[in-house]
Amino acid sequence: MTTYNWDLIERLLHEVQNGASSFTPRPYAEQYAAEKASEGEQPENLDHLKAVAGEYEKLLLARGYIEPRPEDQGGSGSNYILTPRGSSLLSLIDSSIPGNDHPRQVLDEQQDALDEVTFDKVASKPQIA
Repeated sequence: MTTYNWDLIERLLHEVQNGASSFTPRPYAEQYAAEKASEGEQPENLDHLKAVAGEYEKLLLARGYIEPRPEDQGGSGSNYILTPRGSSLLSLIDSSIPGNDHPRQVLDEQQDALDEVTFDKVASKPQIA
């Protein structure tokens, strides 16, 4: 069973949504770790978090959660936009939305929650939200 750091993925998706001119997951992992530390949580190993953030970028791109921003929308080859699947994922795991624990739990129960077919099937269920 594949497990994911939903908080880190949420952070990455928010950065994509905010339209960063250049998407750089390693600094976002550093910011994420600093936020966790300021909240009193023991952050994971920073080098490991940076590596995981880079892997998540590749995974989100390969599986259709994010895609390169089109040139006519300011695309530079190093920035992205959310796809409909990415927007759906963000809405399910967004910590600013009350009750996001249940969708995360349902996703965690899947063999690989970010597998495209699995995610689309789970996200289409009305009871997940």
